[in-house]
Amino acid sequence: MRIDRASLLRLAFVLPILSACQTVPEAPPPLSSEPPAAEAWRSVARPADADRIARLGGAWEAGLAEARRGGFGTRIAELGLALTPAIGQPRAAPPPGPYRCRVIRLGAGPGRRALTVYPAHFCHVGVEGALLSFTKQSGSEQFGGYLFADSDARLIFLGTMMTARDERAPPYGEEEARELAGVVERVGLMRYRLLLPWPRNGAKLDVIELVPAPPALD
Repeated sequence: MRIDRASLLRLAFVLPILSACQTVPEAPPPLSSEPPAAEAWRSVARPADADRIARLGGAWEAGLAEARRGGFGTRIAELGLALTPAIGQPRAAPPPGPYRCRVIRLGAGPGRRALTVYPAHFCHVGVEGALLSFTKQSGSEQFGGYLFADSDARLIFLGTMMTARDERAPPYGEEEARELAGVVERVGLMRYRLLLPWPRNGAKLDVIELVPAPPALD
């Protein structure tokens, strides 16, 4: 049987989707039995984390400059919207459900390159009380937390890293060394990103791309 070029192109498009659908994990358990009140995030965040968020622009500037000095100018251009500062669009809240998420790390940090793009893993946006929750549920670095309203163009993420012994992320505010703070933006049609400025891993900025995972096929 002869297969024409159009059929091959359709098959090449469908197969990655089928593969992704088969590996979407179930929704993670709730982060805690009592989500924090949906109050202003500044009343919840540690002062040091509020300062990191306030210095997001400096993290972009320092991270991109270091990556360009390291010879990654072409790669930055290839990554397009993911590494374009200040392009947050209205309606920043990501719809609940599974996402493919890819970490892009700017700034060397200990023993790392000036720009590192990690393989995509799975994340999940859920609804807990009056807040959205966010969990990175696969990959070597897993974490979870809550998304607080800030403006129509951004949400604030406050969360914690998980260890191998954790079934879920512990509450923010209990263990400072494991805590994360950042900004969620919408950068395109069903394209979002979580920005973690000045993370404790020594990088300048961690950019986490979020695109909806394909739904499972019946």
